[in-house]
Amino acid sequence: MTDITVPAGLWNDGDEAAISAWLYADGDAVAEGAVIAEIMVEKTSFELTAPASGTLHIDIPAETAVTAGEVVGRIG
Repeated sequence: MTDITVPAGLWNDGDEAAISAWLYADGDAVAEGAVIAEIMVEKTSFELTAPASGTLHIDIPAETAVTAGEVVGRIG
């Protein structure tokens, strides 16, 4: 399994971030590099891409607060 982590350095410490939407459902096949989720910080959206190809396993649902470096899912 490959962890999907929230990238560090995209926003200032103290800013609240959340997964605004998963673009694939849990159990869907994804390709490496595909945009799989959006992270919203203040009024800015960042794309989260798949680090590998395989089956998406979502650990953190949409509309949940996240922090830099947090594991939000896995690809197996």
